[in-house]
Amino acid sequence: MANKVVDLASTLSAFSERWSPKVVARVNDYEIKLVKLEGEFVWHKHDETDELFFVVAGELTIRMRDGDVVLRAGQLFVVPRGVEHCPVADGEVQAMLIEPAGVRNTGDATGPLTARMDDSFL
Repeated sequence: MANKVVDLASTLSAFSERWSPKVVARVNDYEIKLVKLEGEFVWHKHDETDELFFVVAGELTIRMRDGDVVLRAGQLFVVPRGVEHCPVADGEVQAMLIEPAGVRNTGDATGPLTARMDDSFL
């Protein structure tokens, strides 16, 4: 993986699954993931880590119990550890996530939106 250039647009065009993050790079103990989002996710939290959302395209609302945050292309937001949140995308959103390796996308929740780890783009 050393010296590999990751083209965000090209990689995002290579898959269509929603809510299924793809690991595209690793930095120390962190994974850089690309994901396509559409519709409403599940309410969940990550007790052990913050979660960074960077919107590449579209508009993403991150619902939290004490208020919503709306992100547009080129904006990022860090959900602090332990904060319950629910991402919502009215149309397709393309985003990058940065989080420690092995973090489950649904945090403390389980169900059909829990994605398996996909590092096939490394």
